[in-house]
Amino acid sequence: MQEQLTRIITQEDAEFLRDESRSIGYAASIAFPSDEKALSAILKDCSKNGCAVTLQGARTGLTAAAVPQGGQIINLSRMNRVRGMYLDDSGHFVLQVEPGVILARLRKQIETRRFLTTGWDESSSQAFQLFQKAPPQFFTPDPTETTASIGGMAACNASGARSYRYGSFRAHVQGLRVVLADGQTLALARGRERADGRFMRLRTEQGQFIAFHLPSYQMPECKSAAGYYAADDMDAVDLFIGSDGTLGVLSLIEIKLQPLPPIIWGVTCFFTTEEQALRFVLQVRAQNDGHICALEYFDDQVLLLLERQRQDSPAYARLLEPPVDAICAVFCELQGHGEPDMLAALFRLGALMEAVAANPADSWVARTDFDRDQLTFFRHAAPECVNGLIDQRRRQHPRLTKLGTDMAVPDNHLLDVMALYQQDLLESHLEYAIWGHIGNNHVHVNILPRNEQDYQAGKMLYRRWAEQVVAWGGSVAAEHGIGKLKAEYLKLMFGTQALQEMRQVKKALDPFMILGRGNLFGAWTSEMPSGGHT
Repeated sequence: MQEQLTRIITQEDAEFLRDESRSIGYAASIAFPSDEKALSAILKDCSKNGCAVTLQGARTGLTAAAVPQGGQIINLSRMNRVRGMYLDDSGHFVLQVEPGVILARLRKQIETRRFLTTGWDESSSQAFQLFQKAPPQFFTPDPTETTASIGGMAACNASGARSYRYGSFRAHVQGLRVVLADGQTLALARGRERADGRFMRLRTEQGQFIAFHLPSYQMPECKSAAGYYAADDMDAVDLFIGSDGTLGVLSLIEIKLQPLPPIIWGVTCFFTTEEQALRFVLQVRAQNDGHICALEYFDDQVLLLLERQRQDSPAYARLLEPPVDAICAVFCELQGHGEPDMLAALFRLGALMEAVAANPADSWVARTDFDRDQLTFFRHAAPECVNGLIDQRRRQHPRLTKLGTDMAVPDNHLLDVMALYQQDLLESHLEYAIWGHIGNNHVHVNILPRNEQDYQAGKMLYRRWAEQVVAWGGSVAAEHGIGKLKAEYLKLMFGTQALQEMRQVKKALDPFMILGRGNLFGAWTSEMPSGGHT
């Protein structure tokens, strides 16, 4: 079977050597397994031959985790079925999803309640009948790139705007099937396989035990997708989520749905100073209004960039025009069950704007599907415009890439980190745009180099910021993962000893270190470890 699935890389396969990071790699061969059995056979052969393996989903990642550095690519796009459904003990519907399922497609299936149920077992069919009669449901993680695969989202512990209320991808996983590097399989259910302190012992379905100590570090007290999750008595499911394809291949992911609130409104609040916007965010968070599920920030450079695009490009002609004096904005998504309560929440936002000397009239309120689509277009236009601008500049300077931060800090350092960014960017004279998840103290600073000199200056700034964020107890990667491009920052965040502890976990589960070579740990060494399976 493997010979039919695996082929030598040709020029026609060039697209599989890159991802959205704009990095380009190399590989000898590529495989497209369509089920777990084929996947296991391919991995078993790669392990026997010591062949490096790079896992791929939709290749929408920004850290080059899916970019190969030799060896074989395993592309999971053909493992793209929803295998079943059940109701968990809390009454939530749980979907059993293969890693190649695309988020946008899954959202549509959930919305229309239409799944291909051929091959589902009787219990899944019964759950599906209940699902069809239940109130509308939704899957809360919402990265900007809706063409992401579920496996890729799991690999980097993706999140998005609604993580302010609902948390990241990890919080919605109820179980996993994992194929290890040697082809053995693990079946994990949340709450069933747990560590004893920092000691984990797992049993494969083939009967072998794998035992290892979890890293001793403490996770940062903020949003983070950096390195292996580690905590006392932790659930084994959480170890594999966010592991950047380095510990095993997720062949089935059980994701929990939430009831969809019947009313969803979007509110974009505009401010004449950044200080107003930041004070507004702090007051919204202190109010702890349960209706608010997203808080997103857009700085003056974003508004200027979008205005230029609105005037110059027909593709962006339908962008709304902000108030004349606005230099930044905060987008708030409100969810609720009754219009009176939602109106009260809206008025509370207006009062908070007035409290920081902003004008509530300088707001866009989207209460219909059409209006919400307009605001979504506005929010998503920022990264699209930036990527387009960098692609133009790459024609003259091929080595240029966007430098986009993905760092988060604890609540008490939001004002500090925003001041740091603004001061350094002002002094550097670099072009930039800042947007993102300010409710989680997690904004993306996008440095837009015009030439090689700008690029090198931007890298130096990025390093300086990472050092300070770590000193404040923050994370160098809040939602995009580490991949290959940010391995140096992972070492900066946790230190050499912690990285060695992570390697020991990897060696236990992947003794010959073939999975995701280059991810998390940087350059792979030729050391061939002993032990692991017992």
